[in-house]
Amino acid sequence: MSYTKNLIQEIIAKTPGESEFHQAMAEVYGALAPVVDDNPRYQEAAILQRMAIPERAIVFRVPWLDDKNHVQVNTAYRVQFNSAIGPYKGGIRFHPSVNLSILKFLGFEQTFKNALTGLPIGGGKGGADFDPKGKSDGEVMRFCQSLMTELYKYLGPDEDIPAGDIGVGAREVGYMYGQYKRIVGRYEGVFTGKGITYGGSLGRTEATGHGLLYLMDNILKGKNDGFDGKKVSISGSGNVAFYAAKKTVELGGRPIAMSDSGGFIHDPDGIDLSAINEIKFVQRARISEYIKYRPNAKYTVGTGMWNIPCDIALPCATQNELHEADAKALVANGCKAVGEGANMPCTAAAVDVFHENGVIFAPGKAANAGGVAVSCLEMSQNSMRLHWTFEEVDQKLKGIMGGIYEKMNTAATEYKMDGNFVAGANIAGFKKVAEAMLAQGVV
Repeated sequence: MSYTKNLIQEIIAKTPGESEFHQAMAEVYGALAPVVDDNPRYQEAAILQRMAIPERAIVFRVPWLDDKNHVQVNTAYRVQFNSAIGPYKGGIRFHPSVNLSILKFLGFEQTFKNALTGLPIGGGKGGADFDPKGKSDGEVMRFCQSLMTELYKYLGPDEDIPAGDIGVGAREVGYMYGQYKRIVGRYEGVFTGKGITYGGSLGRTEATGHGLLYLMDNILKGKNDGFDGKKVSISGSGNVAFYAAKKTVELGGRPIAMSDSGGFIHDPDGIDLSAINEIKFVQRARISEYIKYRPNAKYTVGTGMWNIPCDIALPCATQNELHEADAKALVANGCKAVGEGANMPCTAAAVDVFHENGVIFAPGKAANAGGVAVSCLEMSQNSMRLHWTFEEVDQKLKGIMGGIYEKMNTAATEYKMDGNFVAGANIAGFKKVAEAMLAQGVV
């Protein structure tokens, strides 16, 4: 058995029950055999073993009072995974499913994603099993303040800079940042995704969706193709999916399907994005309401949107939403390219199907790096006391995503895996972090 395969099995045995982390770790390390073989220093310095373990993981309770004056208790985490190339950077997620395995997977992925951007940021992730849905503003505020009363001591503009994630939007970031500032007595750029009035960056809301399309456009242009005239299915209907759909239209494509946790819509004439905006961001209603705006569209309860014929698929909802059977359906219906707008939305078996059938596949650590890229631009603006226009930020984002394409394409070609962007992204991200770890000694 090869060094990397043996190591994957060792790590899985030492971390039982962490299936999401195992999936992410195996995907990255599975691509690294030729790199490790070419560089014996990585084995000698135990770089892969060290990368698989967070530098620290903080677990703590969050007690808070609900509106009935009853004490509630949640569990929160901050996984500070790797700081070899910069301070920890990664979002905070509020969702009942949050556990240590999911946050380790996200922090591990974030390390390589951040490295791919070319910006000086390490990898981290945090969250709590708190569900903000159905909670009042007062309850959310009290929870956020209680969480930050413990978490603040591990954060700082040169230590760890969180951001939003699933369940954590502008409201939650505002409450957490306000409590942090109140405790430390300083105005610091310690959070990204802040409101524009207190240090946030224009373009941050759009960044992940726009970045996904910029990367996919680079890939398609590398094959003398583009979005013009393409039918595009996009799972989800939050910020990432909405702005991916909006940029699809700007690039000449036609979004035909979107979804939420209840089901999906199919509008072969092209999704009416003004209707989606009204439903999801104004009314905060279910996507099933869409058929009231476009009676010719069809709404289906539950899963199955990947059975709709499309040219390009962009899974932008959550991890492991696109399975092997879905991948086979996409291939059978002529899909030519898939880009991950969410974190690891395709199962390993689905990715294998895409590779076996020559479908272009862009992994999340590259394709959805736009969000963290603009977060780092927000950090820069805070440090320099500047505020860039939307156009300036979006242009910088476009350049960063173009750079990610070049890095992963070059790495794949160097190791004779042309077109395998999973391997290319993993190799390029790994080598940057590994070289920094070697330079800094055994720490």
